Amino acid sequence: MQKIVYYIASSLDGFIAGKNDDISRFILQGEGVEKYQADLSNFKTVIMGRRTYEFGFQYGLVPGQPAYMNMEHYIFSDTLEIENLADSVHIEKKSIDRIKRIKANAKTDIYLCGGGTFAGWLLDNDLIDQLKIKLNPIILGEGIRLFGHSKSISAWNLTKIESFDKGLQILTYDR
Repeated sequence: MQKIVYYIASSLDGFIAGKNDDISRFILQGEGVEKYQADLSNFKTVIMGRRTYEFGFQYGLVPGQPAYMNMEHYIFSDTLEIENLADSVHIEKKSIDRIKRIKANAKTDIYLCGGGTFAGWLLDNDLIDQLKIKLNPIILGEGIRLFGHSKSISAWNLTKIESFDKGLQILTYDR
């Protein structure tokens, strides 16, 4: 069975975006970002929450269209309604069974794009198999937490550290 991989940028203090969804302080270009973008080509399935999908609208994503052309999209929301969905975009109600079915049928590992609240729900339900944290050398102080409001406690094994320019690291953790 394929893994669900939470591959996400984080500040040193555990935020995936700052106040008002600001990501401008994160390292947005360079070798580490190129590595991340290359890694994305290995995924054929992406799962995300509503806010993460809607976040793309401010960067030109058209509602109903895929954020990643090479991936089948599953957007989990109990409220999102969009007409004219592309064939590769599916809006799903939050369901552990649905996540497990997607995982069982995936041809590659599954990219968990975010966001914090959705990732926290997956963590609370033991559905994240691997963490790939693009650790940025910044402290944001507030914003969107890596796992939202999750109170889960779990241990992870650091399996790989990759260091890049400007102090960016990609840390890989397995259960």
